[in-house]
Amino acid sequence: VQLQASGGGVVQAGGSLRLSCAASGRTFNGYPMAWFRQAAGIEREFVAAISGSSGSTEYADSVKGRFSISRNYARNTVYLQMNSLKPEDTAVYYCAVDLQTRYRPTTNSGEYAYWGQGTLVTVSS
Repeated sequence: VQLQASGGGVVQAGGSLRLSCAASGRTFNGYPMAWFRQAAGIEREFVAAISGSSGSTEYADSVKGRFSISRNYARNTVYLQMNSLKPEDTAVYYCAVDLQTRYRPTTNSGEYAYWGQGTLVTVSS
């Protein structure tokens, strides 16, 4: 099983990026997927999550209205569209899969079983 995150890069404040996380080895269509991030010297924090079937989503307060999570079941891929980026969004972004089928996805990183390798997002001021 592998989660391959991509799409990170350097962008100016106010700009946009779209992250992708492609899963291989098995399908995760019935399970919640999420994005977390970790900035230098700070603990990993929840960003956004999407359920496996109900389509329900959860967002951190810091990204509500700016970020949008979605998934493509045919491609076994989850996306994170990030708009109006701020310097404080600078971090390594990780995707993850929860192997519990929940109606609403959890924001607890300890519940996620598989993790991608991370992709770096740098927002310059």
